[in-house]
Amino acid sequence: MSDAEDHPASSGLRGGIATGVGSWPGVEPREAATTVLGELPDLPHLVELPGRGAGADMIGRMSALLVDMRFDTTTRGYRLAPRPGGVSRRARDLLRGDLDALEEAWETAGSAGSGRPIKLQVAGPLTLAAQVELPNGHLAVTDPGALRDLSESLAEGLVNHVAEVRKRLGAEVVLQLDEPSLNAVLEGALSGVSMLDSVRSMPEPEALAILDTMIATQSAPVLIHSCAEPPALAFLRRSTAAAIGFDVATIGTRDLDSIGEILDAGKHLVLGLVPTTAPASPPTWRDIAEPGVRLIDRLGFARTTLATQVLVSPACGLGTASLTWARKAVSLTAEVARAYAEDPESLTFEEPSGIA
Repeated sequence: MSDAEDHPASSGLRGGIATGVGSWPGVEPREAATTVLGELPDLPHLVELPGRGAGADMIGRMSALLVDMRFDTTTRGYRLAPRPGGVSRRARDLLRGDLDALEEAWETAGSAGSGRPIKLQVAGPLTLAAQVELPNGHLAVTDPGALRDLSESLAEGLVNHVAEVRKRLGAEVVLQLDEPSLNAVLEGALSGVSMLDSVRSMPEPEALAILDTMIATQSAPVLIHSCAEPPALAFLRRSTAAAIGFDVATIGTRDLDSIGEILDAGKHLVLGLVPTTAPASPPTWRDIAEPGVRLIDRLGFARTTLATQVLVSPACGLGTASLTWARKAVSLTAEVARAYAEDPESLTFEEPSGIA
């Protein structure tokens, strides 16, 4: 058995490289795939194109992956449906088209059979259950049985998804679980169907068990990404994920111990360093690189950690960015990762910029 098969939690991930978070502007999957493959050669990703509407966004896309479960739309979002409907069919058609476009671009780039890694993004089980309603209108996260069924369906669907992508591309796969609703789940901040319908906070051990059970079913290394502010790093460091991703601009002094413990545990960090919208003053790659370097310095780790355990990404998805900025953002991401990988010790900055 290969090392990758022996240690699926760590294969396919390495430091000093760039990747994207997920969403991309526009509606053309072939153009998006070609751009991402060209700009992020070390860990490109299957992009999401939410601009196409229902079934193409992070939650709606899951209807194409779940096993024996489907969604329909409501005025508030998505709801579990008793049988496949238009939304489910559209989600499946869009995902199939996205995979076809990626496979074509992959072959054109000469990557077929190379073992080059690819990253897949999906809504994590907690966020999915926090955003999808049951037929009675209550959120799936409020019903333990529905939450279990939804998580099991998602886990099985992801196993199938990863297997299909491996077969199509001949690639190693990294699986990203997006958990933007994690904080709301843990804090009991979700809104029910009425003002009198409160959604309880989920105890951390229960939430952690759901995530770790999901991770254990997968043959690919799992990255958990959160765009929440602040990210629940003290919670995420206890998960069995191989990597944790977050927006560096959202962390503070309170998070330093957790970040240090993540690195000490041998996990990877995916640092969201590039803004998702174009700043008023165009940044240089050095501007983008500085917060990551200062973070590692402040934690007391050697600068070589940037090359061995740190990946670089935009702060979050680029679905709402202009196409011009999205292309510039991934270009900057790649430049920063290259600097971290090649000579992190040489990176110097004039003025310190502390963490709040």
